[in-house]
Amino acid sequence: MKKFAISITAAALLALTLTGCGKATEQFKDAPVSSHDDSAATVLNFPDGFSNVATKCDGPNRVYVIFHNDKPYGAISVVPNDPRCTEG
Repeated sequence: MKKFAISITAAALLALTLTGCGKATEQFKDAPVSSHDDSAATVLNFPDGFSNVATKCDGPNRVYVIFHNDKPYGAISVVPNDPRCTEG
C-alpha cells in the first residue's frame, strides 16, 4: 500500500511539473495579434563574441533589435520618423 501511495504521489508531481512547463513553449498566445510583418530586415553581423543588429522600418519609424545568437537577451531601439523609412 505504501508503494502505491508513493507511485500516485510521484505521478501527480510529474503531471503537475509537465503541465506547468507547457506555457513556456506557447508563442504569441498571450494576446490577440492583428498582423505580422515578415518582410526582410537588414542584419548586421559582428565578429564572434559581439551582438548582432537587425533593423527595418515599421511605418515611419526605424526599429533596431540587438541580439546574440539564440541567447535570451537583447535590446530594442526605435528612431521615430526616420527619413529612410519615409523615402519613396
